[in-house]
Amino acid sequence: MNPTLPQLDDSDAMPFVVLASASPRRQSMFKQAGVRHAVLPASVDDGELHPAKNLNPAEWVAALAYLKAASSAQLFVQEPIEANRLNTVVIGADTVCVHDGKILGQPGDRAEAHAMIVAMSDAEHEVLTGIAIVDPVTGRREIFIDRSRVRVGSIPEHEIIAYLDSEQWRGKAGAYNITERLAAGWPISFEGDETSIVGIPMTRTLERVSRFFVD
Repeated sequence: MNPTLPQLDDSDAMPFVVLASASPRRQSMFKQAGVRHAVLPASVDDGELHPAKNLNPAEWVAALAYLKAASSAQLFVQEPIEANRLNTVVIGADTVCVHDGKILGQPGDRAEAHAMIVAMSDAEHEVLTGIAIVDPVTGRREIFIDRSRVRVGSIPEHEIIAYLDSEQWRGKAGAYNITERLAAGWPISFEGDETSIVGIPMTRTLERVSRFFVD
């Protein structure tokens, strides 16, 4: 199963997008949607950042999304990409899973990935994706949060071990990619936008981008 991506009728009417992410999944979604974009990964390594105890998860993903966008916006101004800078936005995004009130970002190692999958098996969790859209020239920004709910059925231990052996859990919030796991037959259902669970809510994001300079 592949997420349904919005298709642009006239991509030239959209601002040029600088994507502040090294994620191949996010890049692929922008390419499939026909959005003119370039990739300029943020200098912020969110793997080295950890939320304070009792921090609101929505505030955390919003802050990380903005840090990424602001970082790439600064790089963009210093070393301009060949695009119309007066019609360009930088987009930063961050995704976390929240289970029993605990923020689950990207696992640091196999043991942490195993713990995440076991915890989410036969249970529900929330997926929060923060999006920050920044004008690299003026610094104007727009930030929003997209929420989804995911239900994971019981996953046998041998399937979890095989998945961990595949190394596909690396670099993924909550140690999984929903599109890949649905294709693999994992018992998963969800409420919300699949693209948001993957890493960026494409419909909402492109709507905001198309109105960014108009508004």
